[in-house]
Amino acid sequence: MSTVASTFTLRVEQVGGFEFRVAFDKEQFAPLVMDEPPPLGHDAGPSASRILAAAIGNCLCASLVFCLSKANVAATGVTADVSVQIVRNDARRLRIGKVDVTLHTTVPEDHPALQDCLSRFEDFCTVTQSVRQGIPVHVVVDAAAVGER
Repeated sequence: MSTVASTFTLRVEQVGGFEFRVAFDKEQFAPLVMDEPPPLGHDAGPSASRILAAAIGNCLCASLVFCLSKANVAATGVTADVSVQIVRNDARRLRIGKVDVTLHTTVPEDHPALQDCLSRFEDFCTVTQSVRQGIPVHVVVDAAAVGER
């Protein structure tokens, strides 16, 4: 049984064609324009697939930084390269087939806190763990090589 921890609501409204504007639930968040690439849309903004990829990458970065911060290790300059594979299913519909994420950190690969975090930080990523219930997500952490400190 799940316990509701929080809720939020946002609004997606059509601007025209396949272009939509997302209005978030907090006024300090700027609206986001989303669009499909040609031939459907005009690429006026990122597609839903790109937003999902960004959410996965952001959530994993934040989870790694959070885990390292709990060990009093400053993790700055953490980045993620997210690669999404679009496939066609048996009905010839486009689907996200898999997501590969490489996280980069300047924390040395032999740092005890990083070694500890590698075994558990992904579990704290709300988006990735939710997406993994339907889409394979593979994660690699590229830490600073020993000697690059």
